[in-house]
Amino acid sequence: MTAKLDLFAAAPSLMKEWQRASIAISSSLEPSLAELVKIRASQINGCANCLNMHTVFAREDGETEQRIYLLSAWREAPCYTDRERAALGWTEALTRISEGHTHETAYGALEAEFTPEEQVKLTLMINVINGYNRLAVGFGGWADPAAIRSAAKAAAA
Repeated sequence: MTAKLDLFAAAPSLMKEWQRASIAISSSLEPSLAELVKIRASQINGCANCLNMHTVFAREDGETEQRIYLLSAWREAPCYTDRERAALGWTEALTRISEGHTHETAYGALEAEFTPEEQVKLTLMINVINGYNRLAVGFGGWADPAAIRSAAKAAAA
């Protein structure tokens, strides 16, 4: 796939701010949870770029193949914690909000596992990955995970 445009060339200042904010938001929760949420939202949105990237990052952070493979069936798989289940349920509810407002059901589990501050952090992270999914799918983006990891480290320094 060839990208329709280079996002950082088209809007460098805004894209750098978006990247900086997304790094800060993503790093505000445990890395394993963050990657599971990003993978699940990307599965729902059909974003090959983000699926590729976040499965690579999850593996680098020690995630198991089993948990990555079972993510689309997380409700039936016994390998996720209650906290992860609450985050995945919230991710699905917000990612699919246009299909119906089911987030009230998901919120009960979220509230049981996350502090109010963590709820905001998780919700921001869900918004960020959904935004990246839309940028990548909309503009045909594809990025090498190693290059993204390197750019993120450079931006954080």
